[in-house]
Amino acid sequence: MKKLILRILVVLVLLLVLAVGLSIYFLGSIVKKGVETVGPQITRTEIKLDRATLSLLSGSGRLKGLFVGNPRGIKTESAMQVGSVRVGVAPGSVFSDKIHVREVNVEAPEITFEGGLKGNNLSKLLDNVQAATGGSEKSGAAPQSKAASRKLQVDDLLIRGGKINLSVDLSVLGGKSATVPLPEIHLTGLGQVPDGISAADLTARILKEVLQKAIPAAEKAIANLGKGVTDSVKDLSKDPGSTVEKATRSVTDIFKKKK
Repeated sequence: MKKLILRILVVLVLLLVLAVGLSIYFLGSIVKKGVETVGPQITRTEIKLDRATLSLLSGSGRLKGLFVGNPRGIKTESAMQVGSVRVGVAPGSVFSDKIHVREVNVEAPEITFEGGLKGNNLSKLLDNVQAATGGSEKSGAAPQSKAASRKLQVDDLLIRGGKINLSVDLSVLGGKSATVPLPEIHLTGLGQVPDGISAADLTARILKEVLQKAIPAAEKAIANLGKGVTDSVKDLSKDPGSTVEKATRSVTDIFKKKK
């Protein structure tokens, strides 16, 4: 009798392990397909995800190798690359109309800012997202799929350890580039209303926050680049009309154009 009970327990444990493994595999595949299908509808750029895992029992998951492409006309390949994103979801909400995301932890994102006096890639990306949310006057927004229209609630979203690769088209800086740290971004209570928040609105909120954090860091870095172009530029830095001042003002205009 004891042996029979023991065998039954072993079988149940094996079935449980199999169920967990299958849920992680199949839910991960669903998440990956959703990101690569819904994402481009929102950003109008290429979006790829190497791998996703999500446990139906614990609600914990991880996204690996997230790639967000740049809008057309941009030279650099990606707007953002993220090696790992940790997520925590309320398991019971996965198949409901409103998915309850308890936490999102974006680890060490690498953001590319490519710009000039005519605009920048992040602002263009934000325009695309706002068009998807209906918040832009521009026409031609692609209709969203049923998956894209699902609502979210995100209790805690943290972006940390990121960096911004600057590629600014200003001849006064001699074509120089720089990498600066992205200040930590922490958002809470997103979509904590009955209707929740759409994926497009959430994306727009995050991009706006990234721009607001990136502006002062980028301005300071580019001003420092201008100061290092030549010794003569250093001498001119005391003059309000100097090359450094003009470069800084130009970059300020670049960032503020689409704020």
